[in-house]
Amino acid sequence: MTTQTVLPVEAEQLKQLSAKRGEPAWLTDSRSKALQLAAELELPKLEKTRIDRWDLTNYGKLDETRGANPQQLPESVQTLVELTEQSNLLVQRNADTVFTRLAPELASQGVIFTDLETAVREHGDLVKAHLHSVVKPDENRLSALHAALWNGGVFLYIPKNVVIDQPLQSIFLLDDAEAAFAPHVLVIADTNSRVTYVDNYISVNLKGNIVHNGAAEVIIKPGAKVQFATVHHLGEQATDMTYRRAVVENDGSIEWIIGEMNSGDSASETLSILKGNGSSSDAKVIAVGSGKQRLNYTTKAVHFGKSSASQMITRAVIREEATAIINGITKIEKGATKADGQQTEKVLMLSPKARGDANPILLIDEDDVTAGHAASVGQVNPEQIYYLMSRGISRADAERLVIYGFLAPVVSDIPLEQLQKQLQGLVERKLGQ
Repeated sequence: MTTQTVLPVEAEQLKQLSAKRGEPAWLTDSRSKALQLAAELELPKLEKTRIDRWDLTNYGKLDETRGANPQQLPESVQTLVELTEQSNLLVQRNADTVFTRLAPELASQGVIFTDLETAVREHGDLVKAHLHSVVKPDENRLSALHAALWNGGVFLYIPKNVVIDQPLQSIFLLDDAEAAFAPHVLVIADTNSRVTYVDNYISVNLKGNIVHNGAAEVIIKPGAKVQFATVHHLGEQATDMTYRRAVVENDGSIEWIIGEMNSGDSASETLSILKGNGSSSDAKVIAVGSGKQRLNYTTKAVHFGKSSASQMITRAVIREEATAIINGITKIEKGATKADGQQTEKVLMLSPKARGDANPILLIDEDDVTAGHAASVGQVNPEQIYYLMSRGISRADAERLVIYGFLAPVVSDIPLEQLQKQLQGLVERKLGQ
């Protein structure tokens, strides 16, 4: 039996909206075809998770007349802006860009850092060549809806041989449950370039449920190196569905640093496609679940290139009645000789009703490779708690120390001090609820 898919917008309405925004014909056509696919495709199939039971009904409304006042940003966002006031920064509120700063010396080197809608108008050929090339519209209903309805987002292009020492940062703020929230991040690192990109997804004062259906695509040319750090701390009214993917060419590298700190139901896939010889991927993921959250996080590396290497580490802390499915998938294709894929997933449960599941998966189609995995799910060790309490530490502080020790192998490896402090603060906030 099939059920009819109710789309959040009609086809003619989407075409008219695209035209009012002044979008080029190729983008209008792309959106229209994706909307048609959304009516035909099923929801994605997630490991041990029935997302058809999640609230995926409200994607918000698209509006061609958007506007916001940067002076009205909430205090939490203002604080982040102040922390990064010397940095290259883009801030969006409900998909409307309210603040942009790019150092003149970077602009003079050809670096492009702007919202994606502006990039479509000013750098159309570059965007058209890569948009939806990694997260494809025809994969499932969510990817199709994203391709049809994306709004806001970031375009970052680093020219050949340009090395950027300072991070480029974005903040995506959602405080209107009636506004569509589907930013698309597109990063293109040309040959032998280097960059660190950091973004934050924040919601405040939502007066209704909404779905964040987002995507990030990272194109890494030969010899380029990209650090991609992202922290999601959307409120319980927001259901977070995110695809992050990178394609890495010869001797290129991607380093993912991910903080999954949402308060609502959340699912994400972080995938590195190691296309080139000598390509590499390193993924570090921290997740904290509380209340009655349902979480499903997948980290994946697919090896095509010879002597390619992937490393993924996920640490999840689950409390109260939250449930989490943590998946690690390493796929080594035929011909990817000398590839090395390693992964570790660990889940720490803090209450009898919390439930966690770690699923390490190795799919090997080549003989001359190295691969390994480790996974564990367990409760806080009472002997560790008793030992700390015997030294005069309260039970609450002892448990907190054990949790921080559990997360430390990931947090201490994060190369950005500001991001380390932010993640520590968010962990403390979630564990202190």
